[in-house]
Amino acid sequence: MKQFIDFIPLLLFFIVYKLDPRPVEIAGHGFEFGGIYSATAMLIASSVVVYGALFLRHGKLEKGQLLTLVACLVFGGLTLAFHSETFLKWKAPVVNWLFALAFAGSHFIGDRVLIKRIMGHALTLPDAIWTRLNLAWIGFFLVCGAANLFVAFTFQDFWVDFKVFGSLGMTVLFLVAQGVYLSRHLHDADPSTSKPKD
Repeated sequence: MKQFIDFIPLLLFFIVYKLDPRPVEIAGHGFEFGGIYSATAMLIASSVVVYGALFLRHGKLEKGQLLTLVACLVFGGLTLAFHSETFLKWKAPVVNWLFALAFAGSHFIGDRVLIKRIMGHALTLPDAIWTRLNLAWIGFFLVCGAANLFVAFTFQDFWVDFKVFGSLGMTVLFLVAQGVYLSRHLHDADPSTSKPKD
């Protein structure tokens, strides 16, 4: 469920982006609603609300959520400040590659790979499986970042659709594949499946 909370601001971003730009006046201030820049403002505002609510509820944000929020504020803020969507196009690749770097760094820093730190409380697996799983997440984030970058600068008319639904689709497919992989290896750590000794 936590993985999909990140998509709430993206979905709101997508909805506003798809609206035909129209002038709107609130409290005597006029602005254009619809299109990339008001969608970016919606992305920033909804991210602050979503992650702010999570912070109030749990008293903290996970590092990944904090990274996502900071990236949204930085790249979204630059997009609005310079009136250039190029900055926003770099957000998804940079965030994905930073996640890949964090997962890769955990092979060399600390006593457990990052995926084991995240999921180890719920699953008991051999270290070799944790290592493979961590490598899979590194690969996923590298591919996801590269795909977002390629689409953003090659297929300009479809990059927002891909940013929302392409990323969501890749995440769902990867999580399903991870579930299938884990189901094949859970018995490796399940004492009830081991043969009794004579």
